[in-house]
Amino acid sequence: MSTWVGNGAPEEAAITEFGPQRAALADTYVGEDAVLTYARAQSARTGIRAIGPSGGAALRLLAAALDAKAVVEVGTGTGVSGVYLLRGMRADGVLTTVDSEPVRQQYAREAYRAAGFTGNRARCIPGRARDVLPRLADGQYDLVFCDGDPADSRFHLTEALRLLRPRGVVCFEGVFQEGRLAEPELDDPQTRAVRDLVADIRESDTLLPALLPVSDGLLCAVKR
Repeated sequence: MSTWVGNGAPEEAAITEFGPQRAALADTYVGEDAVLTYARAQSARTGIRAIGPSGGAALRLLAAALDAKAVVEVGTGTGVSGVYLLRGMRADGVLTTVDSEPVRQQYAREAYRAAGFTGNRARCIPGRARDVLPRLADGQYDLVFCDGDPADSRFHLTEALRLLRPRGVVCFEGVFQEGRLAEPELDDPQTRAVRDLVADIRESDTLLPALLPVSDGLLCAVKR
């Protein structure tokens, strides 16, 4: 069985039972409509990876379970994850989404409109998360979804804990790193940054975590 090593901790068994066939079943279980299919195609055309259908469904479920009114998204992309989040949020909820590429946010706005959401449901803020997140209000958000630069993961976590209300949820996409997380001989800066994030969340006294084997790994934690 593969192992992964985080922050000098003992080797731990990796999740390997969830193979390609089961992942494909999870991705096709809910299905995606024309809006999401188009947004996903735009993502492929712009050369960025969008969250998979199973991960998007998990985000939608979490937003619905939280009855989320205010959500922050780091990494707008072309709107795939945003559509999922908005579909789970309450009818008067507002998604605040941050991306350094305004062109991507234009694609996302098109996806939100095509999904039937009015312009006031999504606040698209262009800019680096390091510059934007500190300007957002403390303790006012139900969910923070991070799909940004893995090198900034610890910063995103720190800001998420400040932004979230008690019992709010933070989620990080892509923590499996397409299998690299489970290979201890791989120690490139990006993989190391994700390992540090996984260890920080697991060892935190203020978070109740779970690593969900959907998409490329969705790490979620409730703020106590």
